[in-house]
Amino acid sequence: MNIRSLTRGDGVVIGAAVVLFIASFLSLNSTAGCTGGFCPTINAWDSLGLLMSMFLAGVIAAALIVVARGLPGPRKVAGIELGQFGVALAVFAAWTAFWTILDAGSAGAGLILGLIAALVLAAGAVAGPLVPALKAPLMGAPKPAVAGPYGAQQGQPGAGYGYPGAQQPSYGGQPAPGGYGYPGGAAQDPQAGAAQAGATQAPAAGQASQGGQPPAAADASGFAPFWFAVPVARPLYAEDGSPTPIAELAPGTWYLAVDQRGPGLVAQTQDGRRGLLQDTTGIQRG
Repeated sequence: MNIRSLTRGDGVVIGAAVVLFIASFLSLNSTAGCTGGFCPTINAWDSLGLLMSMFLAGVIAAALIVVARGLPGPRKVAGIELGQFGVALAVFAAWTAFWTILDAGSAGAGLILGLIAALVLAAGAVAGPLVPALKAPLMGAPKPAVAGPYGAQQGQPGAGYGYPGAQQPSYGGQPAPGGYGYPGGAAQDPQAGAAQAGATQAPAAGQASQGGQPPAAADASGFAPFWFAVPVARPLYAEDGSPTPIAELAPGTWYLAVDQRGPGLVAQTQDGRRGLLQDTTGIQRG
């Protein structure tokens, strides 16, 4: 489960579920007008029907929503996604709380606080995927210069596996001249770099003078692979156009763009899976 994929809406849902669980231990009835020596007070745990349909239903709904958000792909039960089932259960809990407090003769602190928490829970569950402010990530992505987003080694912050320009060991234990899949490379000796630059520029100049054409690009389409990070969690779809996501790109992790398909990018994850990122707005290039 990727915690960084949680949004502010998920934070609202979690907070409301905690308050709803605490309210289940408070009194459901008010004893303000009780004058006798025996004034019983009950809580939700004394009423199994109300406990399951309002309090625990809201807690279970929040758990389903958060778990569905953290999974790499959608999970379905009886044809319904976990997140959708959690939203429906949250609305049901708020519906039960509303009519229960109207039917109660004298509502106690547990019932009043439970109604407020259930309403907030339902609102967060419904509005979370729709309101931009609630769709923002709950935890900000770490800065790449401070800590490598994937496999950083001790003493070399930001130089781990999957970080742009990091030097990675190749087969046989010898260091490779660049990061995994990164078009750039590790820094070289200044004199050796100058010699190589001169040797490279000389043939390029000769070709330009003979044919009048600039040096060839990274590939035939002119696309050069680059590293990028997403600002919020975004689905990664199969390259064949299937509508079902195969993975989820999380903030704080660097991914490799290997090709471009119209406005989208063909991205590769750390485990080698490739897919199409359709929404590329706001991505950070490495």
